[in-house]
Amino acid sequence: MDAVAVDRMQFAFTIMFHYLFPITTMGLAPFVAWYTWRASRSAEESLTKAAAFWTNIFTVNFAIGVGSGIPMEFQFGTNWAAFSAKAGGVVGQPLAMEGVYAFFLESVFLGVLFYARRARPGGLAVAGAVAVWLGSWLSGFFIVATDAWMQHPVGYAIATGGNIEMASLSAVLLSPFAWWQFLHVICGALVAGGFIVAGIGAYYVLSSREERLGPDFVRAGVVIATIFSLLAIFPTGDRNSANVTEYQPVKLAAMEGLFESKNGAPLAIIGMPDVAHRKLIDPVVVPDVLSFLAYGNFRAGVHGLTSYATALWPPVELTYYAYHVMVGLGTIFAAAGAVASLLLFRRRLFKTRIVLWCLMLLMPFPYIANEAGWMTTEVGRQPWIVYGLMRTAEAASPNVAAGETIFTLIGFLGMYFLLGVLFLYLTLREIGKGPSEVHA
Repeated sequence: MDAVAVDRMQFAFTIMFHYLFPITTMGLAPFVAWYTWRASRSAEESLTKAAAFWTNIFTVNFAIGVGSGIPMEFQFGTNWAAFSAKAGGVVGQPLAMEGVYAFFLESVFLGVLFYARRARPGGLAVAGAVAVWLGSWLSGFFIVATDAWMQHPVGYAIATGGNIEMASLSAVLLSPFAWWQFLHVICGALVAGGFIVAGIGAYYVLSSREERLGPDFVRAGVVIATIFSLLAIFPTGDRNSANVTEYQPVKLAAMEGLFESKNGAPLAIIGMPDVAHRKLIDPVVVPDVLSFLAYGNFRAGVHGLTSYATALWPPVELTYYAYHVMVGLGTIFAAAGAVASLLLFRRRLFKTRIVLWCLMLLMPFPYIANEAGWMTTEVGRQPWIVYGLMRTAEAASPNVAAGETIFTLIGFLGMYFLLGVLFLYLTLREIGKGPSEVHA
């Protein structure tokens, strides 16, 4: 088997498993701060227990996330040494800032939050919770800024030996491409956090437990999930698509399964891309809409995949299906949130058990949507590891054989399986006990 393919397989597995945990930390951190702040302003013991409950779940998630993320750091040196040597002068700086500023901020103040919550939370606990929230989002920003540079390189210079050097850190960190991508990531995380909080609350309501906090969790989760489901569509999703249209038109064509260039290009709702015959099988399309979404003109021309050399095509099927899974689930989230919000406004949500069941059963799906979004972003960038500057085939370590990577991948599979089982056990145990059994 090709060594580059195995290197990609290993990195894809480790990063997709790891990303499940940053989604939760970024999505739950505002709820930890919210309930900690409310507990500090109220003598109600249930709010103190709610703050402790969400802090416990956040902490388990944070700890497993740290453990699952460590191997990725080593892969830059072991599997992707050529990439690190050529582009390390740029990608190394935001990654270092993530560790020095964001990760330490999050981890140190999580300890402060645990120390300060021994009694009813006060100002120190609130400050710790807000700092944890800030640290989790700042960590996400530096990681996204690194990836955004690989998607759309800015602020760099080519050295005499061919290496890519940092010319402007501010250009990298303040790139509109990075900010819109980051805001879209945050929306996705908050959709996940909102549905987790609402779903756990719905579980308590349906099982007639936690009569005080169950409905409170549902209300808080539904509001956040609904708002950020809509923001994930517009403006953040729209602006991300505009950046893809401008800077990565081949990816746009793959996402939409558009093989032939067209004026008034249709938007594919469903269909099966057939790369061999260069067509979309059994499509259901909306005429002219892709042209409007891409260029604001229903008759604008959109370049299809055949406008570009086949060597520049990403894996079309995987890019297409991942994108449509993300969009389809995002639409479902917005609809479910709107229905739940309407029932909540009309004071009928807690009497409508089928919607509560839907909220509970939806909990895993934001994770699928987030993972599908990242698959679209990363797979659609191929064959480039740094878009337009360095191909993925040139980035692997020349002295690491495929067999060595397969051996370590098997080890990661076993280790991550144990981490996943441990996470599920600890989290489900906390949910099973419920906030009323938490010792703050």
